[in-house]
Amino acid sequence: MEPEFWQQRWRQGEIGFHLEQPNPRLVAHWPALALPAAARVLVPLCGKSRDLAWLAERGHEVIGVELSPIAVADFFHEQFGPSHPLPGTSRCGNFDRYRAGNLEILCGDCFDLERSLLGPLDAVYDRAALVALPEPLRARYAKLLTELLPSGAQMLLVTFEYPQAEMSGPPFSVGPDAVQNLYGADFAIDLLASEDILDAEPRFRQRGLQTLHEHVFHLRRR
Repeated sequence: MEPEFWQQRWRQGEIGFHLEQPNPRLVAHWPALALPAAARVLVPLCGKSRDLAWLAERGHEVIGVELSPIAVADFFHEQFGPSHPLPGTSRCGNFDRYRAGNLEILCGDCFDLERSLLGPLDAVYDRAALVALPEPLRARYAKLLTELLPSGAQMLLVTFEYPQAEMSGPPFSVGPDAVQNLYGADFAIDLLASEDILDAEPRFRQRGLQTLHEHVFHLRRR
């Protein structure tokens, strides 16, 4: 999607993808990565996700990347209260960097990320990034993460799979075969969980879906 698409979604408050609590897949499967507390974790297309705070509370150095300044402001106001000032910003490449304790958000286009901006990374948590991108951008995005992550780095990846003809994304359908095609050459991939969640997501049934599977993957960079 073009950046303006997501900017418009945030301006209009069309953020049905946002959860008011940490994602249960993150809570259930993050321990499988067995990361040390001080691990540096990248969260692309993070929005105002409560997952950022959940990861930071476990001692991780968390780096969110988000295009919308509205999402960034909402995150900090919801974390610290609406009257609390936003953290001070600094310019970091093409990004505005907001930092509070062991959590920072880079506000800008994730495709502008470079290793020199991020420092060493230990892990990526992708709950809503890959599935937000149409197919041509997914390959570009996967190539970017592959270049950013050193050998041994890990990823927890959550995707949706459904008949793409039944619904136009986002979120787009990304099943195990697609994940293998995108990452298989550079990552070892384990499917940790797969569940049909359509009954718990009636908004997708209203959009025409007959089935909706959620997959959780653990990837390790070779």
